[in-house]
Amino acid sequence: MTRPDYRIVVFERDHQWIARAERAETGERFGIECAGPTGELARERLERWLEWQREHAEALAALQAAARAYHRAIAGSAFANSLEGPSAIEIQKESLEAVEAARVRLDDIRARNPEGAP
Repeated sequence: MTRPDYRIVVFERDHQWIARAERAETGERFGIECAGPTGELARERLERWLEWQREHAEALAALQAAARAYHRAIAGSAFANSLEGPSAIEIQKESLEAVEAARVRLDDIRARNPEGAP
């Protein structure tokens, strides 16, 4: 199966089928290898892991963005004027809630790791 940025290679090794991902442009391997009793099962396991990995990367990026926004809110609170809108405390609280929501989402995705790897 070929994708715009990677392809999945399936082969037999020691009486077991193995699937691995390679970058389309360079052929460099990435991610994990998945084994199965058939090539199709090995491919399906790897496809599930690749999808999980994509979700995980997106959730991690969202958490990092929320943390940066929170730090900006903390730094900006020194210059906030509560007469012009939400107070510095309200802004900090909203930012912290966004960080917590992003953390919970990331934890949920990590708990669904189809291969059980950290």
